[in-house]
Amino acid sequence: MNLYVHVPFCIKKCNYCAFYSTCPDTIDWDSYVAEIIKQLDKIQIENYEVATLFFGGGTPSLMPPKYAEKIIKKLRLAPGAEWTIEANPKTLWPLGLKDWKDLGLDRLSIGIQSFNDEDLRFLGRIHSVRDALDLLSAANDLGLRVNGDFIYGLPGQKAADVVRLCERINEAGLKSASLYELTFERGTKFQNMTPPPDALSAEMYKAIGRTLKLPRYEVSNYGDPCRHNTNVWAGEEYIGVGESAAGRIIKNGKWFETKIVNGEIVTGELSPRQRAIEIVMTGLRTKWGVSVAALPADVIDWDFVEKSPAYFTAGESRLKMTDSGIVILDALLPKMII
Repeated sequence: MNLYVHVPFCIKKCNYCAFYSTCPDTIDWDSYVAEIIKQLDKIQIENYEVATLFFGGGTPSLMPPKYAEKIIKKLRLAPGAEWTIEANPKTLWPLGLKDWKDLGLDRLSIGIQSFNDEDLRFLGRIHSVRDALDLLSAANDLGLRVNGDFIYGLPGQKAADVVRLCERINEAGLKSASLYELTFERGTKFQNMTPPPDALSAEMYKAIGRTLKLPRYEVSNYGDPCRHNTNVWAGEEYIGVGESAAGRIIKNGKWFETKIVNGEIVTGELSPRQRAIEIVMTGLRTKWGVSVAALPADVIDWDFVEKSPAYFTAGESRLKMTDSGIVILDALLPKMII
């Protein structure tokens, strides 16, 4: 089982963020952990061996490690389990990071977002470039696997700006990086901004592939793969706890969707076709693609796929996207899914 724990608390909401999060003056960690443990008990987490654990947010790095330890004690972690937390560089210092490492943390995903302080202020981030570099250095010293999250496509940016960002990532020596184009989501401070033209977006995306010295393994992810995410994209079961967290689990041979709503676990059955479509949509984002044998016959328009060799690589066992196809995947999916 792959387990996601949502930590919804932040010091400040970023200008672009559409995820569920809150910014209380004080955080009642005791109540939060008690609620998480209550949800884990309802799911009967003791029946599962946890292969990957991911603390996302929000800002999980705000959590004192002693509270995370209470959650960890409820779990049966598999040997060599991957454990990731997301971190804001302003909320985690070398001493606290060592406490996380001593608990068993092996992977840190740092929300660096930019190597330009002016861009960080525009995005509404509370940290500086110096903060990010200091945390990166501390994580490297502790031998943690480190991922850096970055955002590109800010108003006025061109492909040359993305090239410079990738060059800085190369210089920083990151083994893993996630690069997301800025989206202007409803309900955020950026909701009324205009996204760049598609041609410019494609140019910036291709610039990443040319410049970044890390191999792409998913549309927005490069380098050392996150096992948790790749397992989820491949269609494995996963459980989500914490408000708004979702999951996909199998019971009696059937797939069910789960979501935490007002502290309660809401479930709904998924048809084999619904689940297959989800796996196509996530699997094709990765370099591994999807298993042809695992797909119901009525999901993919194979005639369309076979007539589009520029976009698809259809081998005997797996369906994958070409470099040209991955750039326009969102446009291709409605045409290929029946």
